[in-house]
Amino acid sequence: MPGTLDKTITVAVAGNPNSGKTTIFNSLTGAHQHVGNYPGVTIEWKEGTVTRGDWSLKLFDLPGTYSLTAFSDEELVARDFLLNHKPDVVIDVVDASNLERNLFLTTELLEIGLPVVVVLNMADVARDRGLRIDTNLLARRLGVPVVSTVGNRGRGMDELIAMVTKVAIHGVSLPGPVDLCRKSSPAPQFLTRLEEGSGKVQVDYGELVEPYLARICALLPAEDASRWRAVKLLEQDPKVLEEINDPEVRREVSRIAEEFAAADPDQTPDTILAAKRYETIHALCDGTLSQVKENGPTISDRVDRWTMHPVWGVPIFLVLMYAAFTMTFGLGNPIMDLIDRGFTALGGFIDGFWPAGSASPLRSLLVDGIIGGVGGVLVFLPNIVLLFLAIAILEGTGYMARAAFVMDRFMSKVGLHGKSFIPLLIGFGCTVPAIMATRTLESRRDRLITIMVLPLMSCGARLPIYALMIPAFFPAKWHGPVLWIIYVTGIVLALVGARLLRATLFKGDNTPFVMELPPYRMPTVRSLLMQMWTRAKLYLRKAGTVILGAAIIMWFLTFYPKPPADYVVPAGFDKTTIAADTHFGELKDPVQIQSAELSYSIAGRVGRALEKVLKPVGFDWRVGTALVGALPAKELFVAQMGIVFAVGQADETSEVLRTRLRERYSPLVGFCIMLFTLISTPCIATFAITRQETGSLKWAVAQNLGLTTLAWIVAFLVYHGGLLLGLGGA
Repeated sequence: MPGTLDKTITVAVAGNPNSGKTTIFNSLTGAHQHVGNYPGVTIEWKEGTVTRGDWSLKLFDLPGTYSLTAFSDEELVARDFLLNHKPDVVIDVVDASNLERNLFLTTELLEIGLPVVVVLNMADVARDRGLRIDTNLLARRLGVPVVSTVGNRGRGMDELIAMVTKVAIHGVSLPGPVDLCRKSSPAPQFLTRLEEGSGKVQVDYGELVEPYLARICALLPAEDASRWRAVKLLEQDPKVLEEINDPEVRREVSRIAEEFAAADPDQTPDTILAAKRYETIHALCDGTLSQVKENGPTISDRVDRWTMHPVWGVPIFLVLMYAAFTMTFGLGNPIMDLIDRGFTALGGFIDGFWPAGSASPLRSLLVDGIIGGVGGVLVFLPNIVLLFLAIAILEGTGYMARAAFVMDRFMSKVGLHGKSFIPLLIGFGCTVPAIMATRTLESRRDRLITIMVLPLMSCGARLPIYALMIPAFFPAKWHGPVLWIIYVTGIVLALVGARLLRATLFKGDNTPFVMELPPYRMPTVRSLLMQMWTRAKLYLRKAGTVILGAAIIMWFLTFYPKPPADYVVPAGFDKTTIAADTHFGELKDPVQIQSAELSYSIAGRVGRALEKVLKPVGFDWRVGTALVGALPAKELFVAQMGIVFAVGQADETSEVLRTRLRERYSPLVGFCIMLFTLISTPCIATFAITRQETGSLKWAVAQNLGLTTLAWIVAFLVYHGGLLLGLGGA
């Protein structure tokens, strides 16, 4: 065994969703873990280590799955790891308060033939519900070790590690495994057989099924002839069937499976096999699981009367979301200001190494490119961390599953899944983690629809744009209503877009909303902080590095090439600051020089080229240049407008810039600018995460092109509609 040679034990942590699997993993590994993507796909998983003496346990937290019949990408990843990576031990985390349903996966794991340690987690919840489980009897019947734990309190972790290490080094302390494919025993005797010590439990599928399993096993090579594989082939599992290399064997297996399906036309093969599996599970629990006292409604039941009420459920959800966002921005903004001032001071410190007004490329790269680019991301880190903390609290208490259930009825009408509501909410904070949150959706179609419309949720990076434009064009009494209109416009467009996508590109029946409602529980501070820190690191690594590189590229595009002395500033470039037909060499004011250099740069030329396309919506080359400069991050639009209007970065959000905007544009144009930045192509970090999460460049490109086209159409209709109403143009 690999673990015996290098003192490393590979352990897979498997289990049903909401069984406390990840809580067990976090409790075992602590801070010694990292998050990554499973090779070849975009499914996130965690990897951590535990050291006991000379042995190192390498734990993999697999995605939660109810069975090894892969319906979703997450289930496929869990199954692939168990079958192909062949861990030394599998920790099967079982919800002790829902034993029979959770043992379905356990019986499949035993059929594969891997060493298994069953963990009866949430033993305290089972006890509070009046349930008693004879763990010794269950262990003898299953033929594998059974350990009771309370994961969120860290109870039973030492016993679990000791048992996993013992099984990996010395094998199962109970009787060893039998040949699970080529031997079977009658169902009435199998419990007695196990208690007498003849091996692991196996499911007897009955007189109808067993002959077909035997025929399939006889066709398979010895190394592939596990009972689980034979069952999956009988169910006509396409993934397992593809793994058969011999086409003759594949055809014969398919013929046997079709013959079995026709043997009982009233039931599907998977229904027949699942029913036989549950018969075995019922027998396992008979005498092992008992109800020692009858309980009335649980705390979860009493709370759910309100949180899942058809009338009060939605208002309660909205209040909790409002509290989450209030905490996110209320506590985060002061920290944001500190970080912002810190980067400003750092930029000033670096700037001090050069004479005032220096045009040094190195100074500009460090101050404007690197510090400005990274600072533009890190300044929002407090909001991101607090938002993840709020979401972790709602998930940890068990409420988030209720929220998705409450919203499913409305979401399904617009072509979205109930679980899509959570990523959409997160999108108001930042689109990057919101797209990552779509991993909770089982259907790839639902994931793609949600990802495609998510950028229409107005993220925090757009707030600086609104904070600049709204006071510039609208009186104080209209500030709130205009901001509300912008946000509502994004929500409406997202819902309409989802409906159109469902009716065109992603046709098909809606995915049934199936979600287990876990009991309410109090999450531990350690688990909350660990989730918050893990997600924060992931955000910084996936978004910060992308924006850093993009900001350097955009700095180059706005800094080069430099204009020659005889370069004539374009007529009408900016009559309020630079006279028409002025030569670049005649400019003396540093700010004017910077503005003229921008017009000659690659970004400035792109802005001028875009002017023909943007003019029908009321935009000039200045807005086009700022839009190009805002590609790395939406908030950079404000900085680019400050440069274009020769205000200077120190005053880029000041009344000086607002005055210049009022002199140049009408409120109608200002409103269209906000609409365009709301709808159009998201930041580069969003582009990168969309490509990663969809696994295809085409979806990221389609999202950007589609949203930008939609932004132009909406801005065009609003602009020309406003002109018809006499609201004024540029």
